[in-house]
Amino acid sequence: MPPHLIPNPLQLLERSLDQCGEVISAIAANQADWPTPCTEWTVQDLLHHLVVQDLHNYTVMARGSNVDPMAATATVGADWSTRFSHGAAMLMRAWSVAELSSQVALPGGGEAPLRSRIGLQIAEFTVHSWDLATATGVHVMLDPALADQSLAWSQRVMKADYRGPDKSFGHEVRVPLNADSYARLAGWFGRDPQFVPGPRAASLK
Repeated sequence: MPPHLIPNPLQLLERSLDQCGEVISAIAANQADWPTPCTEWTVQDLLHHLVVQDLHNYTVMARGSNVDPMAATATVGADWSTRFSHGAAMLMRAWSVAELSSQVALPGGGEAPLRSRIGLQIAEFTVHSWDLATATGVHVMLDPALADQSLAWSQRVMKADYRGPDKSFGHEVRVPLNADSYARLAGWFGRDPQFVPGPRAASLK
């Protein structure tokens, strides 16, 4: 559903942040170098992406500015759960005072309402919640409503030229028609819904 049609988009964003935080808090330190469904990213890499990059960049976006991709250069450190919690609270504070109908510049030119940026953020935290839960095998009940919203949003905006080698997303992985919400979401984002959690084989030697 487009962000302007979601009755309470910030409630969904907060739920996606809470869910992601719950998954992150359950990850053990010795799982940091485990692979994830995100090609070439370990659990630690993905945590860095979420905690250092996404939360910083999305707070900038909530304030109506465009992101400087080189601005966030810190490392995630060991206390990733606390850092995610603090960053999520800062992001929601920024959105709580934002004027959602205000027009903001698009990176490629033109303008759009500020609230149009919320769908991306819901999808990002929802997909990566699945990535981390799947990579580590932590037992967290993922909210299917978040997956359904994220899939609907991404199917509307994701273009074919975003996919492929050296692109943001892999090619879609087909899943059975009766697959659950998160399997369909994972497949759409180029993940393998049958990914098996565990350490890299090399680390077992």
